[in-house]
Amino acid sequence: MQPIKFTSKDKHEKQFVIDLRKKVNNYFKLNHISNKANTAMRVKTIVLIGSYLLPFFIILCVPMNSLIALGLTVLIGVGIAGIGMGVMHDACHGAYSKKHWVNNLLAGTLYLLGSNVLNWKIQHNVLHHTYTNIAGLDEDIDDKGPIRLSENKPLKWYHKYQFIYAFAFYGLMTLTMLTNDFSRLYKYHKEGLIKGQNKKMIHEVIKMVFRKIIYLCIIIGLPLWLTNYSIGQILIGFFIMHWTAGIILSFVFQMAHVVEGATQPVLQNNMQNDWSVHQLNTTSDFARYNKLLGWYVGGLNFQIEHHLFPNICHVHYKKLAPIVEQTAKEYGITYNLKPSFSNALLSHIHRLKELGRA
Repeated sequence: MQPIKFTSKDKHEKQFVIDLRKKVNNYFKLNHISNKANTAMRVKTIVLIGSYLLPFFIILCVPMNSLIALGLTVLIGVGIAGIGMGVMHDACHGAYSKKHWVNNLLAGTLYLLGSNVLNWKIQHNVLHHTYTNIAGLDEDIDDKGPIRLSENKPLKWYHKYQFIYAFAFYGLMTLTMLTNDFSRLYKYHKEGLIKGQNKKMIHEVIKMVFRKIIYLCIIIGLPLWLTNYSIGQILIGFFIMHWTAGIILSFVFQMAHVVEGATQPVLQNNMQNDWSVHQLNTTSDFARYNKLLGWYVGGLNFQIEHHLFPNICHVHYKKLAPIVEQTAKEYGITYNLKPSFSNALLSHIHRLKELGRA
Protein backbone atom coordinates (compact mmCIF):
# COMPACT_ATOMS: atom_id res chain seq x y z
CA MET A 1 0.00 0.00 0.00
CA GLN A 2 1.39 3.37 -1.07
CA PRO A 3 1.43 5.82 1.88
CA ILE A 4 -0.24 9.19 1.42
CA LYS A 5 1.53 12.28 2.73
CA PHE A 6 -0.08 15.28 4.40
CA THR A 7 2.06 18.29 3.57
CA SER A 8 1.06 21.91 4.06
CA LYS A 9 3.06 24.92 2.94
CA ASP A 10 0.95 27.09 5.20
CA LYS A 11 3.09 28.11 8.22
CA HIS A 12 -0.16 29.21 9.88
CA GLU A 13 -1.35 25.58 9.99
CA LYS A 14 1.97 24.32 11.31
CA GLN A 15 1.96 26.89 14.10
CA PHE A 16 -1.61 25.91 15.00
CA VAL A 17 -0.51 22.31 15.53
CA ILE A 18 2.48 23.35 17.67
CA ASP A 19 0.38 25.72 19.76
CA LEU A 20 -2.46 23.22 20.27
CA ARG A 21 -0.21 20.37 21.37
CA LYS A 22 1.60 22.68 23.78
CA LYS A 23 -1.69 23.78 25.37
CA VAL A 24 -2.96 20.20 25.72
CA ASN A 25 0.31 18.99 27.25
CA ASN A 26 0.23 21.94 29.67
CA TYR A 27 -3.29 21.01 30.75
CA PHE A 28 -2.09 17.65 32.07
CA LYS A 29 1.12 19.07 33.57
CA LEU A 30 -0.58 21.95 35.39
CA ASN A 31 -3.32 19.70 36.77
CA HIS A 32 -0.83 16.92 37.68
CA ILE A 33 -2.96 14.20 36.09
CA SER A 34 -2.26 11.30 33.75
CA ASN A 35 -3.75 11.33 30.27
CA LYS A 36 -4.78 7.68 30.73
CA ALA A 37 -7.74 6.13 32.56
CA ASN A 38 -8.72 7.38 36.01
CA THR A 39 -10.85 5.84 38.76
CA ALA A 40 -14.09 6.91 37.08
CA MET A 41 -12.97 5.15 33.91
CA ARG A 42 -12.15 1.94 35.78
CA VAL A 43 -15.58 1.95 37.46
CA LYS A 44 -17.19 2.56 34.08
CA THR A 45 -15.32 -0.43 32.65
CA ILE A 46 -16.76 -2.73 35.31
CA VAL A 47 -20.28 -1.38 34.79
CA LEU A 48 -20.19 -1.74 31.00
CA ILE A 49 -18.73 -5.25 31.01
CA GLY A 50 -21.31 -6.18 33.67
CA SER A 51 -24.10 -4.82 31.47
CA TYR A 52 -23.14 -7.45 28.89
CA LEU A 53 -22.40 -10.41 31.16
CA LEU A 54 -25.21 -10.06 33.74
CA PRO A 55 -28.19 -10.29 31.33
CA PHE A 56 -26.50 -13.22 29.58
CA PHE A 57 -26.01 -15.09 32.86
CA ILE A 58 -29.63 -14.40 33.85
CA ILE A 59 -30.85 -15.89 30.55
CA LEU A 60 -28.72 -18.98 31.17
CA CYS A 61 -29.64 -19.48 34.82
CA VAL A 62 -33.19 -18.18 35.35
CA PRO A 63 -36.20 -19.79 33.62
CA MET A 64 -38.36 -17.04 32.13
CA ASN A 65 -40.85 -16.11 29.46
CA SER A 66 -39.27 -15.91 26.03
CA LEU A 67 -40.38 -12.27 25.61
CA ILE A 68 -38.51 -11.30 28.77
CA ALA A 69 -35.45 -13.15 27.51
CA LEU A 70 -35.80 -11.25 24.24
CA GLY A 71 -35.76 -7.99 26.18
CA LEU A 72 -32.56 -9.10 27.89
CA THR A 73 -30.92 -9.70 24.51
CA VAL A 74 -31.60 -6.04 23.73
CA LEU A 75 -29.80 -5.11 26.97
CA ILE A 76 -26.88 -7.33 25.96
CA GLY A 77 -26.72 -5.47 22.65
CA VAL A 78 -26.67 -2.16 24.50
CA GLY A 79 -23.87 -3.54 26.66
CA ILE A 80 -21.88 -4.75 23.65
CA ALA A 81 -22.04 -1.30 22.05
CA GLY A 82 -21.08 0.34 25.34
CA ILE A 83 -18.04 -1.91 25.76
CA GLY A 84 -16.99 -1.26 22.18
CA MET A 85 -17.20 2.51 22.51
CA GLY A 86 -16.21 2.98 26.14
CA VAL A 87 -13.61 0.29 26.83
CA MET A 88 -12.30 -1.55 23.77
CA HIS A 89 -11.88 1.62 21.71
CA ASP A 90 -9.53 3.30 24.20
CA ALA A 91 -7.62 0.08 24.81
CA CYS A 92 -7.01 -0.55 21.08
CA HIS A 93 -5.56 2.95 20.82
CA GLY A 94 -3.28 2.35 23.81
CA ALA A 95 -5.14 5.17 25.56
CA TYR A 96 -6.50 3.19 28.51
CA SER A 97 -3.24 2.51 30.34
CA LYS A 98 0.50 3.02 30.12
CA LYS A 99 0.81 -0.76 30.56
CA HIS A 100 0.64 -2.66 27.27
CA TRP A 101 -0.79 -5.80 28.86
CA VAL A 102 -3.75 -3.85 30.27
CA ASN A 103 -4.50 -2.33 26.86
CA ASN A 104 -4.17 -5.74 25.18
CA LEU A 105 -6.44 -7.39 27.75
CA LEU A 106 -9.21 -4.81 27.42
CA ALA A 107 -8.83 -4.61 23.64
CA GLY A 108 -9.76 -8.31 23.75
CA THR A 109 -13.27 -7.35 24.85
CA LEU A 110 -13.88 -7.04 21.09
CA TYR A 111 -14.00 -10.84 21.06
CA LEU A 112 -17.23 -10.55 23.09
CA LEU A 113 -18.67 -9.18 19.86
CA GLY A 114 -17.28 -12.03 17.80
CA SER A 115 -14.91 -9.76 15.89
CA ASN A 116 -11.15 -9.52 15.48
CA VAL A 117 -8.77 -7.08 17.20
CA LEU A 118 -6.07 -7.09 14.50
CA ASN A 119 -8.58 -6.28 11.75
CA TRP A 120 -10.08 -3.52 13.85
CA LYS A 121 -6.72 -1.93 14.61
CA ILE A 122 -5.79 -1.86 10.92
CA GLN A 123 -9.19 -0.65 9.72
CA HIS A 124 -9.67 1.92 12.48
CA ASN A 125 -6.30 2.97 13.89
CA VAL A 126 -4.33 2.82 10.65
CA LEU A 127 -6.77 3.54 7.81
CA HIS A 128 -9.60 5.56 9.37
CA HIS A 129 -7.49 7.71 11.67
CA THR A 130 -4.77 8.38 9.11
CA TYR A 131 -6.94 8.92 6.03
CA THR A 132 -10.19 10.17 7.55
CA ASN A 133 -13.03 10.59 5.02
CA ILE A 134 -10.80 9.87 2.02
CA ALA A 135 -12.69 7.47 -0.27
CA GLY A 136 -10.66 4.41 -1.23
CA LEU A 137 -8.65 4.41 2.00
CA ASP A 138 -11.05 5.13 4.87
CA GLU A 139 -13.29 2.06 4.94
CA ASP A 140 -15.75 3.80 7.27
CA ILE A 141 -17.12 5.73 4.29
CA ASP A 142 -17.08 2.81 1.86
CA ASP A 143 -20.52 1.87 0.54
CA LYS A 144 -22.42 -0.18 3.10
CA GLY A 145 -24.50 -2.41 0.84
CA PRO A 146 -27.01 -0.05 -0.80
CA ILE A 147 -25.83 2.94 1.28
CA ARG A 148 -23.60 5.59 -0.34
CA LEU A 149 -21.54 7.41 2.30
CA SER A 150 -19.02 9.17 0.04
CA GLU A 151 -19.57 11.76 -2.65
CA ASN A 152 -16.55 10.24 -4.41
CA LYS A 153 -18.25 6.87 -4.93
CA PRO A 154 -20.57 5.91 -7.84
CA LEU A 155 -24.18 7.10 -7.54
CA LYS A 156 -27.04 4.61 -8.13
CA TRP A 157 -30.73 5.37 -8.66
CA TYR A 158 -31.79 3.77 -5.38
CA HIS A 159 -29.48 5.99 -3.32
CA LYS A 160 -32.12 8.75 -3.38
CA TYR A 161 -34.10 6.62 -0.91
CA GLN A 162 -31.17 5.79 1.39
CA PHE A 163 -32.13 8.34 4.03
CA ILE A 164 -35.19 6.11 4.62
CA TYR A 165 -33.73 2.60 4.47
CA ALA A 166 -30.18 3.25 5.75
CA PHE A 167 -30.95 2.68 9.41
CA ALA A 168 -32.24 -0.84 8.88
CA PHE A 169 -28.94 -1.77 7.22
CA TYR A 170 -26.90 -0.02 9.91
CA GLY A 171 -28.12 -2.66 12.36
CA LEU A 172 -26.30 -5.36 10.37
CA MET A 173 -22.89 -3.84 11.14
CA THR A 174 -21.68 -6.27 13.80
CA LEU A 175 -23.28 -9.31 12.15
CA THR A 176 -21.40 -8.71 8.90
CA MET A 177 -18.16 -8.41 10.85
CA LEU A 178 -18.53 -12.05 11.91
CA THR A 179 -18.03 -13.24 8.33
CA ASN A 180 -16.34 -10.26 6.64
CA ASP A 181 -13.42 -10.54 9.03
CA PHE A 182 -11.96 -13.31 6.85
CA SER A 183 -12.15 -11.44 3.53
CA ARG A 184 -10.93 -8.27 5.24
CA LEU A 185 -7.92 -10.09 6.74
CA TYR A 186 -7.03 -11.44 3.29
CA LYS A 187 -7.37 -7.95 1.79
CA TYR A 188 -5.04 -6.49 4.41
CA HIS A 189 -2.60 -9.33 3.78
CA LYS A 190 -2.49 -8.52 0.05
CA GLU A 191 -1.90 -4.84 0.83
CA GLY A 192 1.01 -5.67 3.13
CA LEU A 193 -0.79 -4.34 6.21
CA ILE A 194 -0.63 -7.63 8.15
CA LYS A 195 3.13 -7.76 7.68
CA GLY A 196 3.26 -4.09 8.70
CA GLN A 197 1.81 -5.11 12.07
CA ASN A 198 4.56 -7.78 12.44
CA LYS A 199 2.01 -10.58 12.14
CA LYS A 200 1.96 -13.76 10.06
CA MET A 201 -1.12 -14.43 7.95
CA ILE A 202 -1.44 -18.15 8.69
CA HIS A 203 -1.19 -17.58 12.44
CA GLU A 204 -3.86 -14.88 12.32
CA VAL A 205 -6.25 -17.04 10.29
CA ILE A 206 -5.91 -19.94 12.75
CA LYS A 207 -6.45 -17.65 15.74
CA MET A 208 -9.45 -16.01 14.10
CA VAL A 209 -11.14 -19.34 13.31
CA PHE A 210 -10.50 -20.62 16.84
CA ARG A 211 -11.86 -17.44 18.49
CA LYS A 212 -15.00 -17.35 16.36
CA ILE A 213 -15.76 -21.00 17.13
CA ILE A 214 -15.34 -20.31 20.86
CA TYR A 215 -17.57 -17.23 20.57
CA LEU A 216 -20.37 -19.13 18.81
CA CYS A 217 -20.09 -22.04 21.26
CA ILE A 218 -20.59 -19.61 24.15
CA ILE A 219 -23.19 -17.21 22.76
CA ILE A 220 -25.32 -19.85 20.96
CA GLY A 221 -24.11 -23.17 22.35
CA LEU A 222 -24.57 -22.39 26.05
CA PRO A 223 -28.21 -21.21 25.71
CA LEU A 224 -28.92 -24.30 23.59
CA TRP A 225 -27.40 -26.54 26.26
CA LEU A 226 -28.54 -24.84 29.47
CA THR A 227 -32.00 -23.46 28.58
CA ASN A 228 -35.24 -24.75 27.09
CA TYR A 229 -35.31 -22.26 24.23
CA SER A 230 -35.42 -23.67 20.72
CA ILE A 231 -32.63 -23.07 18.24
CA GLY A 232 -34.96 -20.72 16.36
CA GLN A 233 -35.60 -18.61 19.46
CA ILE A 234 -31.88 -18.50 20.25
CA LEU A 235 -31.01 -17.37 16.72
CA ILE A 236 -33.68 -14.64 16.89
CA GLY A 237 -32.17 -13.45 20.18
CA PHE A 238 -28.69 -13.59 18.63
CA PHE A 239 -29.86 -11.45 15.70
CA ILE A 240 -31.62 -8.89 17.92
CA MET A 241 -28.58 -8.62 20.18
CA HIS A 242 -26.30 -7.88 17.22
CA TRP A 243 -28.79 -5.61 15.47
CA THR A 244 -29.13 -3.50 18.64
CA ALA A 245 -25.35 -3.16 18.97
CA GLY A 246 -24.96 -2.48 15.25
CA ILE A 247 -27.53 0.32 15.07
CA ILE A 248 -26.04 2.09 18.11
CA LEU A 249 -22.45 1.84 16.88
CA SER A 250 -23.37 2.94 13.36
CA PHE A 251 -25.32 5.96 14.59
CA VAL A 252 -22.45 7.18 16.72
CA PHE A 253 -19.75 6.63 14.09
CA GLN A 254 -21.67 8.21 11.22
CA MET A 255 -22.69 11.29 13.21
CA ALA A 256 -19.03 12.19 13.58
CA HIS A 257 -17.95 12.05 9.94
CA VAL A 258 -20.95 11.84 7.58
CA VAL A 259 -22.62 15.10 8.58
CA GLU A 260 -22.87 18.57 7.15
CA GLY A 261 -19.59 20.45 7.36
CA ALA A 262 -17.40 17.32 7.39
CA THR A 263 -15.46 17.37 4.12
CA GLN A 264 -14.61 14.36 1.95
CA PRO A 265 -11.36 15.24 0.16
CA VAL A 266 -10.36 13.61 -3.12
CA LEU A 267 -7.46 11.18 -2.79
CA GLN A 268 -4.08 12.60 -3.79
CA ASN A 269 -0.52 11.38 -3.25
CA ASN A 270 0.17 14.58 -1.34
CA MET A 271 -2.74 16.03 0.59
CA GLN A 272 -2.51 19.81 0.81
CA ASN A 273 -3.41 20.19 4.50
CA ASP A 274 -1.51 19.45 7.66
CA TRP A 275 -2.79 16.14 9.07
CA SER A 276 -4.27 17.79 12.20
CA VAL A 277 -6.13 20.37 10.11
CA HIS A 278 -7.40 17.53 7.93
CA GLN A 279 -8.89 15.93 11.05
CA LEU A 280 -10.72 19.13 11.95
CA ASN A 281 -12.04 19.46 8.40
CA THR A 282 -13.39 15.91 8.26
CA THR A 283 -14.72 15.43 11.80
CA SER A 284 -17.50 16.75 14.01
CA ASP A 285 -18.29 16.83 17.72
CA PHE A 286 -21.87 16.54 18.93
CA ALA A 287 -23.87 16.79 22.16
CA ARG A 288 -20.82 17.85 24.19
CA TYR A 289 -22.89 18.73 27.26
CA ASN A 290 -25.04 15.61 27.37
CA LYS A 291 -23.50 13.84 30.38
CA LEU A 292 -25.36 10.53 30.05
CA LEU A 293 -24.70 10.23 26.33
CA GLY A 294 -21.05 11.23 26.78
CA TRP A 295 -20.62 8.59 29.48
CA TYR A 296 -22.18 5.83 27.40
CA VAL A 297 -20.58 6.51 23.99
CA GLY A 298 -17.10 6.64 25.44
CA GLY A 299 -16.32 10.18 24.42
CA LEU A 300 -17.06 9.45 20.76
CA ASN A 301 -19.20 12.57 20.73
CA PHE A 302 -15.83 14.34 21.13
CA GLN A 303 -14.51 12.93 17.85
CA ILE A 304 -12.40 15.97 17.01
CA GLU A 305 -10.43 15.64 20.22
CA HIS A 306 -10.20 11.87 19.76
CA HIS A 307 -8.83 12.17 16.23
CA LEU A 308 -6.28 14.76 17.27
CA PHE A 309 -5.22 12.91 20.44
CA PRO A 310 -6.14 9.21 20.06
CA ASN A 311 -3.59 8.19 22.71
CA ILE A 312 -5.46 10.17 25.41
CA CYS A 313 -8.23 8.42 27.35
CA HIS A 314 -11.69 9.74 26.43
CA VAL A 315 -12.54 10.75 30.02
CA HIS A 316 -10.39 13.86 29.47
CA TYR A 317 -11.96 15.04 26.21
CA LYS A 318 -14.64 17.17 27.82
CA LYS A 319 -11.93 19.37 29.36
CA LEU A 320 -9.81 19.38 26.22
CA ALA A 321 -12.65 20.33 23.85
CA PRO A 322 -12.79 24.04 24.82
CA ILE A 323 -8.99 24.25 24.43
CA VAL A 324 -9.16 22.75 20.92
CA GLU A 325 -12.14 24.87 19.89
CA GLN A 326 -10.62 28.12 21.14
CA THR A 327 -7.26 27.44 19.51
CA ALA A 328 -8.94 26.56 16.20
CA LYS A 329 -10.88 29.85 16.30
CA GLU A 330 -7.67 31.80 17.01
CA TYR A 331 -6.18 30.39 13.80
CA GLY A 332 -9.35 30.73 11.74
CA ILE A 333 -9.85 26.97 11.41
CA THR A 334 -13.42 25.64 11.40
CA TYR A 335 -14.49 23.66 14.44
CA ASN A 336 -17.55 21.58 13.50
CA LEU A 337 -19.91 21.17 16.46
CA LYS A 338 -23.48 19.88 16.50
CA PRO A 339 -25.03 21.07 19.78
CA SER A 340 -27.21 18.01 20.46
CA PHE A 341 -27.76 14.39 19.50
CA SER A 342 -30.88 15.33 17.52
CA ASN A 343 -28.97 18.03 15.62
CA ALA A 344 -26.28 15.52 14.69
CA LEU A 345 -28.85 12.89 13.68
CA LEU A 346 -30.77 15.35 11.48
CA SER A 347 -27.49 16.52 9.96
CA HIS A 348 -26.59 12.92 9.12
CA ILE A 349 -30.01 12.38 7.51
CA HIS A 350 -29.59 15.57 5.45
CA ARG A 351 -26.15 14.35 4.38
CA LEU A 352 -27.61 10.97 3.32
CA LYS A 353 -30.12 12.89 1.19
CA GLU A 354 -27.32 14.92 -0.39
CA LEU A 355 -25.28 11.80 -1.09
CA GLY A 356 -28.32 10.21 -2.73
CA ARG A 357 -28.52 13.00 -5.32
CA ALA A 358 -26.26 13.85 -8.24
